[in-house]
Amino acid sequence: MNVLNKIKVIFTFLVIVSSLSAYSQSNIFKVTLDAGHGGHDFGAVYSGRVEKNVALAIVLKVGEMLEAYPRINVNYTRKTDVFIDLVERANIANRENASIFVSIHCNANKNTAALGTETYVMGMNKISSNMEVAKKENSVITLEKDYKRKYEGFDPNSPETMIGMMLMQEEYLENSISLASKIEDEFDKIGKIIRGGGVKQAPFMVLHKAYMPRVLIETGFISNPSEGVYLDSENGQREIARSITNAIIRYKNEYYGNGSEPVETLKSAPKVVNKPVAKDTTSPVTRIIEGVKSNAGVNQSSADTVFKVQISAISKKIPLIAKNFKGLNEISVNYEDSLYRYMYGDTKDYNEAKKLLDEAKSKGYEFAFITAFVGGKKVSVQEAIK
Repeated sequence: MNVLNKIKVIFTFLVIVSSLSAYSQSNIFKVTLDAGHGGHDFGAVYSGRVEKNVALAIVLKVGEMLEAYPRINVNYTRKTDVFIDLVERANIANRENASIFVSIHCNANKNTAALGTETYVMGMNKISSNMEVAKKENSVITLEKDYKRKYEGFDPNSPETMIGMMLMQEEYLENSISLASKIEDEFDKIGKIIRGGGVKQAPFMVLHKAYMPRVLIETGFISNPSEGVYLDSENGQREIARSITNAIIRYKNEYYGNGSEPVETLKSAPKVVNKPVAKDTTSPVTRIIEGVKSNAGVNQSSADTVFKVQISAISKKIPLIAKNFKGLNEISVNYEDSLYRYMYGDTKDYNEAKKLLDEAKSKGYEFAFITAFVGGKKVSVQEAIK
């Protein structure tokens, strides 16, 4: 073999290796985990329970569980008791080009009877309780050096400033809501000690500057006597971490394809005892009930791309009648991951799906989002559009 041919062989080999490397990297799902507060910022403190410590303990457990999966990379805004600026937390995720950003906190309230989890996505909301939570978390910036210069006069106590924080990355909102919904679904499985309190919107600074799907989790009330003890316990932290991990895995499997990751397989983590939910053993049927088209499942023989709008996912099966869905008259339901997923509409046109989404939201389904199927198989919206 002459020198020229050798060079061609080496070049071809390098191109192949480079392509395989790029393909491998594209299959990696990157998660940035953010433990709220830290250092001189203690967060909420009740009866010796300190939010910064609980948040870090849960984050490290989530990271440990996620790192057991070969196609998932995890990085952290902090792994020790240090103070990190809010904008720097988001920048860490941005520099990493993270697939998702998950910020973990504990809630607190003067009313010590308050309990339950809340998972927030970035956005404006006029509900005063949501705004108060955001103001409390955003007030951390006053502990940063030169915060007035860095945040250009941002005042966490000013309603006018809060309202001025508009959602600039709307393309991430639907995916953020999907991730948040999965997290709350998993919390709801823990049972009486921790109950999913729902997905909410609020203008969090740490979410505002992160340019990917992102959520902020309030993992229960550290101020609640029983819930606070649970949050501060090793077993409680591990159960909460497992719930968050399961939700992230479910999100990854739904939106990032290329091989599904198993849920709850880590040996070092005790299995969470889920609340029993009766499985749907009925055969897929299509029927008309009071003007509502019911299609349990998607046509598996079709190779077409179909867009639908998921309006809710609950553990209860409810009759598919228009009055149960705020007047929407074309509802289908899929049973998946122990939940009944109710979807509105059925179209091959993504632009039409966006109109259906707007209609669903106008009916009060604030956290509805578009979902897609190709040949009966659920895929990411991005993949379906391609």
